[in-house]
Amino acid sequence: MKIVAEIGNQHNGSIDVAHTYIDAVAKAGADAVKFQCHIAAAESTLSEPWRVKFTRENISRYEYWERMEFTPRQWIELAAHAHMQDLEFIVSPFSIEAVEMLDGLVDRWKVASGEVGNTPLLKAIAKTGKPVVLSSGMSDRVELAQAVSSLGSVPWIHTLQCTSKYPCPPEEIGLNLLNSLHGLSDHSGSIYTGLAAAALGAEMLEVHVCFSKQEFGPDVSSSITIDELRQLVEGVRWIERIITNPVDKDEMAQEMQPMRDLFTKSITFAEQLKAGTILEERHFAYRKPGTGIPAADYGKYLGRVLAQDVPGRAFLQETMLR
Repeated sequence: MKIVAEIGNQHNGSIDVAHTYIDAVAKAGADAVKFQCHIAAAESTLSEPWRVKFTRENISRYEYWERMEFTPRQWIELAAHAHMQDLEFIVSPFSIEAVEMLDGLVDRWKVASGEVGNTPLLKAIAKTGKPVVLSSGMSDRVELAQAVSSLGSVPWIHTLQCTSKYPCPPEEIGLNLLNSLHGLSDHSGSIYTGLAAAALGAEMLEVHVCFSKQEFGPDVSSSITIDELRQLVEGVRWIERIITNPVDKDEMAQEMQPMRDLFTKSITFAEQLKAGTILEERHFAYRKPGTGIPAADYGKYLGRVLAQDVPGRAFLQETMLR
């Protein structure tokens, strides 16, 4: 499963923080890093309302988007840094201008939930010929199908289950939809959701990340920390090994024979017995190791007659019997 670390706007407009995130998610084991490309004048208006009024620095949402902007040169540096860390570089563009600026830099586009119905943007993305990740956070199946049609013949489209709630409660995550979609864009703020998606065979997992749950930003409540990302990656890779290595129970039992010899029980005598004793269940005890006659076979020896005296705790052997 491809694990995408979504930085979003958690850099808070600082290019240095953005680069720090690239190093951190790479060290945590993510496969890709994802940013959002905002150009305020191209995507917003002064009347755009706040989803969450989390900052006193900007009076309007428009001003906030301005603060999130990076220059073309800075985007080049971010892409180069990601590739140096062997990370796939993914960006969500929120305008045609953003697509034009980043064409040639990104490895894959991510269409944010609010842009699924933005057909002109989808067509601009399709012209680049790059693979696309499509978020379904606010869309029904008809709108998703229309978006896929608008994207045309791009090399590959991953459609992700997503619920646009921040954070998203477990009851509304919708892992049942993974049987028809390719993966999950997770807003739960927990690693449990991603682990469950991996166990169900999701191809891609996108998770928001932050350095601290006390950090400043609108998506912190729906993010996991870098340390949690490391745990998530380890857990997903463990689950993948489980899923891709089915076990044959009969073959495994044969392989376990040395362990069976150690831990299973053999038939032994509970006490010292004389030759001629007719064996009853009370004469037997069942002890390790399991290298003698198996305890499961005790019934075969009830009523048999001893041909010799036997000491207590001795292992039953066929040669002891008439």
